Amino acid sequence: MAGQPDTHGSGQPAGVAVEASSLRDQVATIRRGLAGSPVRNTLLWMSAAIMAVIIATSIGQVLLNRWNQPFYDALARRDMAAFLHQLLVFAVIAGGLLVLNIGQTWLNQMIRLTLRKALTLDLIDQWMRPARAFRLANAGAIGVNPDQRMQQDAAHLSDLSTDLGVGLLQSCILLVSFVGVLWELSSGFVFHIGGTSLAIPGYMVWAAILYAGTASWLSWLVGRPLIVLNSDRYTREAELRSSMVRVNENVDAIALYHGEADARRRLDLDLDTVLGAMRRIYAAQINLSWVTDTYGWITVVAPILVASPVYFSGDISFGGLMMAVGAFNQVHSSLRWFINNIGGIADWRATLMRVADFRIALDETDVLHDTEKRIAFGENASGILSFEQLEVASPEGCTRLADDHVEIHAGERVMITGEPGAGKTLFFRAIAGLWPWGSGRIGLPAGKPLIFVPRVPYFPAGTLREVLDHPNGPAPTSDAHITAVLAEVGLDRLSASLDRTGRWDHELSDDEQRMLAFARLVLRQPKWLIIDEAMDALDGPSLRRVLAMLAKRLPDAAILNIGRGQHNSQFFPRALTIVKIPAHPPSNLPASGPAR
Repeated sequence: MAGQPDTHGSGQPAGVAVEASSLRDQVATIRRGLAGSPVRNTLLWMSAAIMAVIIATSIGQVLLNRWNQPFYDALARRDMAAFLHQLLVFAVIAGGLLVLNIGQTWLNQMIRLTLRKALTLDLIDQWMRPARAFRLANAGAIGVNPDQRMQQDAAHLSDLSTDLGVGLLQSCILLVSFVGVLWELSSGFVFHIGGTSLAIPGYMVWAAILYAGTASWLSWLVGRPLIVLNSDRYTREAELRSSMVRVNENVDAIALYHGEADARRRLDLDLDTVLGAMRRIYAAQINLSWVTDTYGWITVVAPILVASPVYFSGDISFGGLMMAVGAFNQVHSSLRWFINNIGGIADWRATLMRVADFRIALDETDVLHDTEKRIAFGENASGILSFEQLEVASPEGCTRLADDHVEIHAGERVMITGEPGAGKTLFFRAIAGLWPWGSGRIGLPAGKPLIFVPRVPYFPAGTLREVLDHPNGPAPTSDAHITAVLAEVGLDRLSASLDRTGRWDHELSDDEQRMLAFARLVLRQPKWLIIDEAMDALDGPSLRRVLAMLAKRLPDAAILNIGRGQHNSQFFPRALTIVKIPAHPPSNLPASGPAR
């Protein structure tokens, strides 16, 4: 049988990891995506602006802290004039800080939007590279619900990264600003124990570091499980949403088969898994709250307790005490950033893992495609399409043509058929390059692109004219040309709707969609056409319409129709057969979809 890629028993191609990369790899992947973003410079300028605002805010906070001593000393002296003057000073400082805070909030929001735009555009660009979405869908669990990773997870990662990043930057700058102040204030602290005097340089700085460090360590021990729990919750939410979408897309069949009870049972099960994941998160958050809330209450009195021995010994005034307490709170607030944000950090870590591993998997699908044993492609200068000892590998076995060497010339019409389960669609995907695993060679006609028609047509949302403007081949010459072709497939009523926007896959019946797909096809005037069972679902009159239109509009085109072989043998005078060789032993190749 044809060579098969090494899967290491994973059930998916080797190299496609699911949520398995390291934090360093994940951060590097996101950074690489942002580096090539069209909004990269905007993001850098906004980051520089918010850093300047935070530095200015820190200066204002230092001034506000210094204001504490003269203000409280004026209160202690009952000096009304000095009290009123300090209120004016406060108004100036507070007014400046208010403007800076509003500016920081606006920049924070703009960075969120810009970062989300950069992340989402990068993921969409990577996902929409040729054949990547198809390969990812067959790569295992990492390819499930890519919409959530690109939409919801990318948005959540942008919000968390902005909030945590700005908060960390602000805490670091405040820490640098106030460590010096607190060190200077506590440098004169002398403890009198009995008849002994003990001076500890920077006493309150060391006390703040010890206090916040202990709290951070305990918070990490208790809060770390939230990373895995949050990732599991997002996976469960995606499954619930996918089930709801699937029910909504099949409401007709569900109603006809009276399947509401089964559909509801499935949705109830998915909802239970979501609620179970949320309960585990809430339990972990409660455990974390015991640590963070305990330290929060202790912090109310901690700075006063630390400085009280010096105050009661008379070495500092009441104003000096309040200034020291304010500086301690600023230093401690900066150091306890980790404690305050442990839940958000765990959520950020889980979201980063989902987004970054998704992007890594997109890259690895190309690595897999380029390195594993695969079907060879080449060009035939003679302009023919050839299959030389072509074998397509799948978990169920090997799909191949009955003949080892096949040549199809320009203008030929060939019917390719096989028994049910022979792998006709797999063969179609192999010709298109979507399924690379196997052996042999496919020789393509040089300079002549092949146009592929899948079983189920795809119509993008937009006007009917945009739907008919297929990306392959020349554009339709005129509205009269479009109208004539639509009439040939029995869709002349759509001629008046060329510029109307609609969901054509919803507005048209299945038969009308197939006929519209063939109308779009002939408007592009292809020279080589590969069809995958798209004719099999047509009734007799519709099939005759399509064959007549193809004979009239594409007289010189080579047409390969892969299907059940129930079509006009006069239109397809040549027949080829696909055969299946069962796998022994069973393969671990990725799922190839239903065998047909």
